[in-house]
Amino acid sequence: MMTALAVSTELNDWRWEAVLARDRSQDGRFVYGVLSTGIFCRPSCPSRRPRHDGVRFFDSPDEAVRGGFRACLRCRPSETHSDPWLTKVARACQLIARSGETIALETLARAVGSTRHHFLRNFSRIVGVTPREFADARRFAAVKARLRRAPDVTTAFVEAGYGSSSRFYERAVPRLAMAPTTYRAGGVEQDVRYACVATPLGRLLVASTPRGVCSVALGDSDAALVRALQAEYPRARIVRGGSGLDAAVAGVVACLEGKTPQVDLPLDIKATAFQWQVWNALRAIPRGETRTYAEVARAINRPTAARAVARACATNPVAVAVPCHRVVPAAGGVGGYRWGSGRKEKLLAAEARGKRTA
Repeated sequence: MMTALAVSTELNDWRWEAVLARDRSQDGRFVYGVLSTGIFCRPSCPSRRPRHDGVRFFDSPDEAVRGGFRACLRCRPSETHSDPWLTKVARACQLIARSGETIALETLARAVGSTRHHFLRNFSRIVGVTPREFADARRFAAVKARLRRAPDVTTAFVEAGYGSSSRFYERAVPRLAMAPTTYRAGGVEQDVRYACVATPLGRLLVASTPRGVCSVALGDSDAALVRALQAEYPRARIVRGGSGLDAAVAGVVACLEGKTPQVDLPLDIKATAFQWQVWNALRAIPRGETRTYAEVARAINRPTAARAVARACATNPVAVAVPCHRVVPAAGGVGGYRWGSGRKEKLLAAEARGKRTA
């Protein structure tokens, strides 16, 4: 399970990058307080940049005030954000959320008084995904909820907005990682087999379904790793050992030791379209090299989506197979890691050694 500390660290890494870049597009999403002055500012504030260890981040000006900080007189962070696209994009998101069907891009653009091109560019800038990806994510979340309570699968996907069974089975079922009827039952009768071994970075758990590897996790004890796996698949059959796991475990261990540049495993993981974009970009980072969150965002043509990239890294369920450890803060250091910053530092060091001796 991802800890709150790991998520917070990843997101604060992204926020610090926005402060360093004085990224105006992030104004209104958070503010930062400077401990030495007791003042809080917008990310784009032109004032002198503070030290990283002297900054605290807040989701809103009110939260900063409650924390004992006062508003900067230069950037006036308590005033309403001036970006008119925030209101327009919020309106479009509401239209998408209320609609049971796919809304054409041109229709959404007209509804907020814009052209197709400018609407698409600004929606992607603010939300981090395209309108279609946003709609797909909402529809997928809706069908997952309805599968648990609807009388049958057909009712569930129709109520969620999938116009036909073909669209449902093409777009949603692969992301469920199991048959819809199995998901309705909470994963019952789904076999999830796992193995735990010792590694230089602590205990390693590798788990798989009949479709592929669904979890690669690092921790301090087998018991904690297995509990996290059970929480992810609450009604599945969790079974220790099984055919095919030995090769997967060996491949992951070789990567952890820096002996191989990449582990190529068949994966069975649930993800949004945006997460897949990010994770595929991570798999393209060569061993021994790193990228910042902003660089990954640019690599997937989402230059303002560094925050969403950080979240995708923090929610990666397969350590090493999707090398989220190769993403680091622009300000320096290794940054956060779902399985511990210390492990991330050692893993990067092992990969650097492996690259030099290759």
